[in-house]
This record gives sequence, structure tokens and C-alpha cells, in this order.
Amino acid sequence: MATKIRLARGGTKKRPFYRIVIADVRSPRDGRFIEIVGRYNPMLPKDADNRVELNEERIKHWLGHGAQPSDRVLRFLDAAGLMKREPRNNPIKAKLGKKAQERLDEKLAAEAEAKAAAEEAAAEAPASE
Repeated sequence: MATKIRLARGGTKKRPFYRIVIADVRSPRDGRFIEIVGRYNPMLPKDADNRVELNEERIKHWLGHGAQPSDRVLRFLDAAGLMKREPRNNPIKAKLGKKAQERLDEKLAAEAEAKAAAEEAAAEAPASE
């Protein structure tokens, strides 16, 4: 049986609360699970001690039995020092879109023209004196 360590949502509308559970990969997000191994409350401040609570012993047990963590849970495990999460690299994300790139090019061209005009005016001023 393939298992995952993932989040199961609870709480009310606009007040989420998550349980970190061990579940079969085929079961629904909030459906049947095997064991609860932690909690996550995103409503608490990031520096709160009880924002993420993990039962490290049981998580190590399930990782030893082949359970795969979801991306969000892997971030929690990395912060706790249980697993290592490699940083992702998406160089395309940093690139500007077409229109933004065109606006930037126009702005740079206008700045270059203004600088050239200022230099030309500065060069003419001392010559006329």
C-alpha cells in the first residue's frame, strides 16, 4: 500500500486548521487516514511555537516504511530537521512578460535620450561662454 504524509483540512470556512496524517494515496484529502502524526494551524503567527506540531517518532517510523511527504509537509519536516528539501529553481518565473518588457525597454530608451540631451546641453553651455 502506497502511503503519503499529507494535510487533511479541518476547521470552519475561512478559519483553516490542518491535521498532518498518514493516508493511502487513493483516499480523498479529508477522507480516511491511517494515523494522525501532527497538526498545523496557519492562523497562528509564523513564530508561534504551536503553529506546527509533529510527532517526530511516528513520522520517522512511517518514512522508514516508505511514506512520501507532500510538498508542504516536506517543508515542515525540513524545518524540523527530519528530511532535506532541495530548493527549486524556476528561471522563467523571474522573467518579465511581453508588455512589461516593452514598457521597461521604452522607459530605458527615454532615460537614455534624456541623458544624451543633458550631456549635449552641458557640452554646449561651456563652449558658448
